[in-house]
Amino acid sequence: MRRDMDLIRAIVLKLEAWDKSSSGIFIVQDIEKDFPIEGYTAEEILYHYQLITEKGWVDTAGRSINSRSFTFRSLTSDGHDFADSVRDDKIWSLTKDGALKAGAFSMDLLGQLAKGFAKKQLEHYTGISLG
Repeated sequence: MRRDMDLIRAIVLKLEAWDKSSSGIFIVQDIEKDFPIEGYTAEEILYHYQLITEKGWVDTAGRSINSRSFTFRSLTSDGHDFADSVRDDKIWSLTKDGALKAGAFSMDLLGQLAKGFAKKQLEHYTGISLG
């Protein structure tokens, strides 16, 4: 299965949007019912959730992921940084276009590229150079 950065973005933003207490743990037992993402299968969602977990962007409450379910406590600081950098659709579009033109990317590089575009927008709107 190929890695799909649009799906990774969708998963991270969906997890971030869940309304739960800071000590709460979600257990998703049926992905199609409890965590659907339009256009993607449960297998694709689970595979990409695993990639996000391996990256250290989510706290799974120490529980393993199995073939039909996963647990989620919270995004980590790095997960929040990724979400913040790719939340804006315009920045995400610029980020994907830049990565495609470069011909190669990683999850880290996409996050850094998105942060670079966000930084440029901040400088444009505030007039303050962020170095």
